[in-house]
Amino acid sequence: MILPYAREDAGQPPSLAPGYASTVARSPRQPLVKIPHTLTETTGPAGCWENLMGASLADLTAQHKGTPQGQRIVVSGRVLDEDGRPVPNTVMEIWQANAAGRYIHKKDQWDAPHDPNFTGAGRVVTDDQGRYQYVTIRPGAYPWGNHHNAWRPSHIHLSLLGPAFASRIVTQMYFPDDPLIEIDPIANAVPMPYRDRMVSRFDIETTRPNWALGYLFDVVLRGRDATPTEDDHHDD
Repeated sequence: MILPYAREDAGQPPSLAPGYASTVARSPRQPLVKIPHTLTETTGPAGCWENLMGASLADLTAQHKGTPQGQRIVVSGRVLDEDGRPVPNTVMEIWQANAAGRYIHKKDQWDAPHDPNFTGAGRVVTDDQGRYQYVTIRPGAYPWGNHHNAWRPSHIHLSLLGPAFASRIVTQMYFPDDPLIEIDPIANAVPMPYRDRMVSRFDIETTRPNWALGYLFDVVLRGRDATPTEDDHHDD
C-alpha cells in the first residue's frame, strides 16, 4: 500500500496524486521519518550568495549573442513570510522551456526546435524589501507522456533558497487564462483555491511599452497563504 504523505497545509500537493502517474511509483510506502536538523542544515551563506554563486542572471534573453525567439516577458514580485513581511536576500533560481516548449536537456527529445539563443536558466536575489524581477521568454506548452494527448501548461519552475541550503522550496508559476491548467494533473494535485496561488497576474504597469509584457507573482513561504510547492516528482 502506498501511503500519502501527510501535509501540514491542505494547500500543498500530496505525495500520491494518481492522475500524475509518476507519483504512483515514487510515493513513500512507509510513514516518513523526521530527522532533526543540525547546525549544518540550519546555517548557510546568507548575505553572501553572490560570492558563492556569482552575479545574478536576471535577464534570460541576454545570455547569448543573438536574440531568442518568442514573447519577451518581465516577471516581478516579492517573497514574503506568513505575516506579509518581506524576506530579503533570498535566491530565486529559474528554469523553463523555450518558446516552442522545449528544454535544453538531452532527455527532452520531442521535435520542437531548440533555440540556440536561449538556455532557459537564471537566478535573482531579493532586495531588502523582498522584491525580485527577471526578464525571460514566455515558455511554450509541451507533451509529457503522462496520459493520452497530455500537454503541460506554460510554466516557469522556481527554486528558492533561504538562509541555508536546507531551507529550499520549489514551485511552478503558471500564466492566467491558460486552458491547459484545468486539465493538468500536476497543477490539479493542488486543490482549489490554493491552485490559484501558482498563477501569475498580468500587470500593465510592469509591461514595458513596445518591448515586453509584465506579470506579477508573489511567493509566500509559510502560513495560511503559502504558495503551494512542487513535490519531488519533476516533469522535466
